[in-house]
Amino acid sequence: MHIRATEPPTAAPSGAEAVPDSRGLNLYRADPWAAPLFGLYLPPDLFAHLAPHLDRMGALAGGRLDEFAGIADRNPPVLRHRTRRGEDAQSIDYHPAYRALEQVAFGEYGLAAMSHRGGVLGWPDPMPPAAKYALTYLFVQAEFGLCCPLSMTDALARTLRRFGDPALVARYLPALTETDLDALRQGAMFMTEQGAGSDISATAVLAEEAEDGTWRLTGDKWFCSNADAGMALVLARRRGGPAGLRGVSLFLLPRERPDGSPNAYRIVRLKDKLGTKSMASGEVRLEGATAFLVGNPEAGFKQMADMVNASRLSNGMRAAGLMRRAVTEAMFVARHRIAFGKRLVEMPLMRRQLLKLVLPMEQARSMVFQAAEALRRSDAGEEGAFALLRILTPLLKFRACRDARKVTGDAMEVRGGCGYIEEWPDSRLLRDSHLGSIWEGTSNIVALDVLRAAQREGSLPVLRAHVATLLGNGARLPEALPLLDRAAALAMRAQENPALARQAASALYHLTSAAAMAWEAARLEDAERLDLARLVIRHRVLPRDPLAEADEPVPEALLAKILA
Repeated sequence: MHIRATEPPTAAPSGAEAVPDSRGLNLYRADPWAAPLFGLYLPPDLFAHLAPHLDRMGALAGGRLDEFAGIADRNPPVLRHRTRRGEDAQSIDYHPAYRALEQVAFGEYGLAAMSHRGGVLGWPDPMPPAAKYALTYLFVQAEFGLCCPLSMTDALARTLRRFGDPALVARYLPALTETDLDALRQGAMFMTEQGAGSDISATAVLAEEAEDGTWRLTGDKWFCSNADAGMALVLARRRGGPAGLRGVSLFLLPRERPDGSPNAYRIVRLKDKLGTKSMASGEVRLEGATAFLVGNPEAGFKQMADMVNASRLSNGMRAAGLMRRAVTEAMFVARHRIAFGKRLVEMPLMRRQLLKLVLPMEQARSMVFQAAEALRRSDAGEEGAFALLRILTPLLKFRACRDARKVTGDAMEVRGGCGYIEEWPDSRLLRDSHLGSIWEGTSNIVALDVLRAAQREGSLPVLRAHVATLLGNGARLPEALPLLDRAAALAMRAQENPALARQAASALYHLTSAAAMAWEAARLEDAERLDLARLVIRHRVLPRDPLAEADEPVPEALLAKILA
């Protein structure tokens, strides 16, 4: 990437004026591809309706919500075990800033409800996944922690609708899709145990059926985010059931019993986490808690996987949003910081660094909306859409979440010493980014899930057909399809040699995202986005000699668009 920049010397400001501060920046308007891409993936009438809401969310995320997020991060929730009168009644105290974030996300925007019912933001019908992800992509640029409860509430509602008994759905779904915070019951999933993280077959929490047809859950869950949620989906082993996964069932655990009394479980303590400090994650002890069986008792893990996969897609979206915010901050600093008589953005090494931040960020965004469209088509019952969704989701979760760790770190460096100070957003973005590679499966687990999608759902031929369509049968990026075939062959070999799983997943992700960006470029008649797609292949797929001096120049029009 040979980049030249020649500008006349610039007078350097002094004192506070020398420190660029992006506070109040509209994060929607600051993103040159946000409106075009959202308009591409959303139906035209819905995009026109949402345009002012997107713009307002961008302003809130760069201003008031960002301030609330910083305050909530510095004032984490506190678990209270007893009232001041000595009553044994647990509660979690949240800072008012966190409550204000909830009001915007769950209340004003209905981000957890808009996929399930009409009426949110004045739209008469449930919105497609792309609408939810477009708005949340902006929200997460201010606040990451609350996006976990948002995602789990949305995903729990989806899984309950798919597998729950109609009477159970009728009783509990309305509260999950409320925008009135007093009536809302947020969702959670309690899956992890000390001996059963990704290995669900080791689940030890016990479920016993009661005479009234409900179940009693007993045992400890080790990592429960949104610990005081109104309801949670829980995996537990049926007493007397078969060994292994067939003995593990899925249960709905409400915070209150049907008679309104507190359910029989306790939050033992809250976790002191590296990031997402605003949101309460804790350890839960189930003491004969009342729960309701969801779906087929021998398909508990398969049904919970529906919620996990929805959360994984959301996790990829959150990683993309974190990268976008990190890039926006780095761009702002580079445009306004003066050193050695020049703006940082005029310096060749800085321009190269910024471009290297943009590539993975744009890849992740394109993959989010490709997966969102596959989800819409899968829910509509289109042939092949589920197989496509099953491989796009772990590809996104695996690679985008790992990229976010590097992008947020390298972007923090652009701000210099200030980036390391907690008063600025950079350190929070960096801390939060590390959770994406752990939540809903570590990188190794998710890379192996790519292989499972290929083996069980036959996803590789479906992915190839999809990529071929995106590429116009190869016309847009002629080298991409042959490379994809090599990546698919590597994925097949990885089924015999799992040590190749991460390499195969990365290759499939890079080539699919490049194809998506090429398709977007054609639809938008955007030559610069096609240049980005070519750079993905050149710098993230093909081998390069680190000692070679020669470097291909980056098109000036592309630099002008992303660095202006």
